[in-house]
Amino acid sequence: MSKIRIAHLAGPEATIQNTPPLVTSNKARVRKGLPPRSADKGLDAKFDALRAQRLAAPVKVYVEQFSAHPLEADSAELYGPPDGYIDVDGTFSRERKSPNDKPVYEIELLPEDGLYPLPYMAMQKDGSAWEEESIAPFSPLARQGFFPDGSRSFEEIDRFSISDDGTVNIIGTRAEIDFYRVLPTGGYSKGLPANKRTDVGEGDIQPEKMGRDFYAYKPFHLAKGPSRPALAEMTNRVQAVMASGKYEGAIFTQGSPYIEESAYWFSLLIDTNKLICCNAAQRAHGQIGNDGPRNIVDSVSFIESGIWKDTADNNRCGAVVIQEQQVFAAREVAKVDARPGGYTATGGHGGILGQLTHTGIPFLMYVPAYKHTSQSEVNITRLPNSTKAIRRGECGVELVEVQIKDAAGKLLPDAIPSVTILKDGYYVTDAYGDDPATEPDLDFLIQHRLSTSRLAGFVQEGATPYGIAPSHVRGEMLNRACLSGIPVVRVGRGFPEGFPDPMPFTISGRNLTSTKARLLLMACLMKLGSLPAAADPGKPTREEMAQFMAAKAKYQEIFDSH
Repeated sequence: MSKIRIAHLAGPEATIQNTPPLVTSNKARVRKGLPPRSADKGLDAKFDALRAQRLAAPVKVYVEQFSAHPLEADSAELYGPPDGYIDVDGTFSRERKSPNDKPVYEIELLPEDGLYPLPYMAMQKDGSAWEEESIAPFSPLARQGFFPDGSRSFEEIDRFSISDDGTVNIIGTRAEIDFYRVLPTGGYSKGLPANKRTDVGEGDIQPEKMGRDFYAYKPFHLAKGPSRPALAEMTNRVQAVMASGKYEGAIFTQGSPYIEESAYWFSLLIDTNKLICCNAAQRAHGQIGNDGPRNIVDSVSFIESGIWKDTADNNRCGAVVIQEQQVFAAREVAKVDARPGGYTATGGHGGILGQLTHTGIPFLMYVPAYKHTSQSEVNITRLPNSTKAIRRGECGVELVEVQIKDAAGKLLPDAIPSVTILKDGYYVTDAYGDDPATEPDLDFLIQHRLSTSRLAGFVQEGATPYGIAPSHVRGEMLNRACLSGIPVVRVGRGFPEGFPDPMPFTISGRNLTSTKARLLLMACLMKLGSLPAAADPGKPTREEMAQFMAAKAKYQEIFDSH
């Protein structure tokens, strides 16, 4: 059976590609004359953490017979003889010379064997031991805990993760993986020569900067998420990989709180008939109870199974998120807690498409009824090269041309719309009555959006399950925003299960969460442009209302089908 080919797409702030700090072992500390590191209760730590490292030269080691399991010796009669014996002085011989000689296996470890778990022996330049990564990135003491691409994490999974039959190479025996840095977590602050690259790419990697070329969440006080222009870059890179025709599917890894947004964005924007599986981890790579390796292997299994294809070999699932053996539809998945099992399906009407058994066998039980990927009306191929944004200046309403794609069909950084989520609660008004002066923040935000010449919109998460604003004055201000050219989508609070009824001015977000409605509205704005504005939003003419309602209906049609 031939191997499938899969693209790994490294996304931002991915715990699944983060490691615990490289802490200097007590073996190294004692050798350097430093006190050993203490355990939590002030006692000397019994064991050193073993970290995956490469041998520089072959080495011969002797392993005590029957030490792999406490009950091996209980079945000693089933085993063949050892390779030899070690006497009390540590000398190896093929024959036992004393009753105190220890039976052993002789193993020659070679550099080409791969990584081995070994004590971490590195020290700091000043002779002190390493503890945590430095809080100052790229200072003389700074280190990164995130991998620059997925190659190392996949190698460690193949080397150290043991399958049900007791073997390794869980991924490598089934799939060929190419690694892409679409918006990676770790970066090369000093650059990297082309001949040392482990990702797919051409030429040298130039010196990279955190927050522009790669996105880690440590140091926490300096971390910042990707910008809207970075979203355009990632979209173009993922589209290019999926359009290459080289892969049966892709695995995208990102931070666990944010992967639900990227997955839905891919389901809307990426024009592909292949599967995109998205994975995250609640715990760092190599940490106790880390869930990342199993999620990645499950994605390989799901892609390999082909059950996501229809009879024409097209993807019938859209982008999916696979976590803890469950297959979530991108539209519905949400993280609800930082623990294994901390994902749920929102919307109240499904969302979990299938699962993988404890042995890794995938099953598909449901498929989405809405449009996605190659069928999406807002995928990158179907987006126009340009559209119109509304701007209100001193001379009144005017339309501004906004370029969406370049001549090569790539999404432009400035094309990504500005969409704000407005969350309402009960008891929100400052005083009795309906005085707009009590809502200066909302008025400022609306006026600012009208002055930027950018595509813009609002998502109103209402205080009820039906997306209704509890404040009449805020509702009226948002209605005027709609008639000023800014689309407003209404969704229910939290994880709604009902569909907000159609309203004269706003768009019903159905059972989408506010975060997912924001993404769909961004895509709609690039597809359809701003809504037609009335000369006087407080008193639209009959003709202006007819134009507005026709344009809003196009938005609603997409929200009803995606």
